[in-house]
Amino acid sequence: MTDTGPEPDAAPRSGEQAVSEPDAAVRRGRRELAGWLVGTALGCVLVLVAAGRAWVTNVRGAGTGVVAAPTGGDLSPVLTPLALAGLAGVVAVLATKGIGRRVIGVLLALCGVGAGLGAWRAAGGSGVLSWLRERNVMRVTGAIEWDAVAFWPVVCALGAVLMVAGGVVAVVRGGGWAGMSARYTREPPPPTDDRSMWDALDRGDDPT
Repeated sequence: MTDTGPEPDAAPRSGEQAVSEPDAAVRRGRRELAGWLVGTALGCVLVLVAAGRAWVTNVRGAGTGVVAAPTGGDLSPVLTPLALAGLAGVVAVLATKGIGRRVIGVLLALCGVGAGLGAWRAAGGSGVLSWLRERNVMRVTGAIEWDAVAFWPVVCALGAVLMVAGGVVAVVRGGGWAGMSARYTREPPPPTDDRSMWDALDRGDDPT
């Protein structure tokens, strides 16, 4: 004779597991969104910070002197606008959903590509020389020399890569993320007892 005592518990346990699976998926989605937010916003900030720092130092040449060393934003004026556009895109991704979120993800990736190309152009010696000559044509005779600062171009390139990656991830995975407006669009549950129904009527709500 077999013992059938534990059998009634089998169905509730199966139900509990079925209920917990959506909750686990929601938690995974929130963690994924949080990681995306940190990484993508960090990339935009890195580009923005690097654009404001000097990319060359010890500028020297024969004559009366030279102007201050150029920043990354001086050498490539697109860096700062693209970084700010990327930050706006991060907020827009959080505020939208569906196809709109994917379109913004594409634009965010393009901002990253543009920032990477801008960093490449700014770090080139011809761009630095052209910028210095334009601002020192009446001050310096002969050759202009400088020392390149490798750190900030690398920081800018890293930020651009994070922006591109963030845009791609938003396109591929963004459809499953919750938006900022989710909490505001959620309707309250209908009243379940007589007192709640009367309270709803007093507020002017339709309890049905």
